[in-house]
Amino acid sequence: MRVFVAGATGAIGQRLVPKLVAGGHEVVGMTSKAEKQDLIRELGAQPVVADALDAGAVAGAVSGAEPEAIIHELTALSGGIDMRKMDESFALTNRLRTEGTDHLLSAGRAIGVRKFIAQSFAGWPYARVGGMVKSEDAPLDPNPPERARSGIEAIRHLEEAVTEADWTEGIVLRYGGFYGPGTSLSVDPPGEQTELLQKRWLPIVGDGAGIWSLVHIDDAASATVAALERGNRGIYNVVDDAPAPARELLPEMAEAIGAKRPLRLPRWVGRLLAGEVAVLMMTEARGASNEKAKRELGWTPRFPSITDGLAAKGR
Repeated sequence: MRVFVAGATGAIGQRLVPKLVAGGHEVVGMTSKAEKQDLIRELGAQPVVADALDAGAVAGAVSGAEPEAIIHELTALSGGIDMRKMDESFALTNRLRTEGTDHLLSAGRAIGVRKFIAQSFAGWPYARVGGMVKSEDAPLDPNPPERARSGIEAIRHLEEAVTEADWTEGIVLRYGGFYGPGTSLSVDPPGEQTELLQKRWLPIVGDGAGIWSLVHIDDAASATVAALERGNRGIYNVVDDAPAPARELLPEMAEAIGAKRPLRLPRWVGRLLAGEVAVLMMTEARGASNEKAKRELGWTPRFPSITDGLAAKGR
């Protein structure tokens, strides 16, 4: 299949494109930076340069590529996230999830792409009520903290626009928090969150009961290939087999990288230092189940938990 990957040089794009190529797909990779064209070629794809927020540029890039499928992996989070100013940190990503999604859908519709796959997130958007591990039909948070409100709305927009497109097979992949090469939780070289763990600057806040769902970046890429080849319209959680409370995961992660156990802080101190969104992620976040993705995509994560993934070569 001829596949157009928007965001081909991002953390997941760099792991996804080679897997698509190895699977016999012909790939065109989009980047907004001309200097990254050689990287796309090295990954085995044909590069095209376009600004995802420029509707005309996206239309031209997609029509010139003539793909049968579009995979939307656009985010803008490489500069790090300030949880106290989450709305500001996610401002460009939110535009990519709204305007960027609309531009790619419009371009895809104009040429009749058969399948449209888009990246969403399972790490914190689920409603903080009921069971601690959610399936895809569970509602998103109707009352998120003010700093997270624009992010939730951008996710809603993306998911509704993609799954309700009646002219194509629209698939949304709710990835868990990424770890592994090229992510903020990489080991060699250490990513931003890895360094925080090493310095004991990533403490357990409050009771640490918030459930985290993570996924190795290579498992996320392999699930995306499976969605392209076998997925049907709808939403899939792409997470590992081990959603767990932050109070359990953080010590396991620290031990896996040879760091000291994380400190513990009361909730009110965490709120002062990191803001309300970070506190809610630590104490109230719901995790995600991968049963649908395993059942319908025939996908199984290579790394069932983050401790397995961090112990692997090339972590």
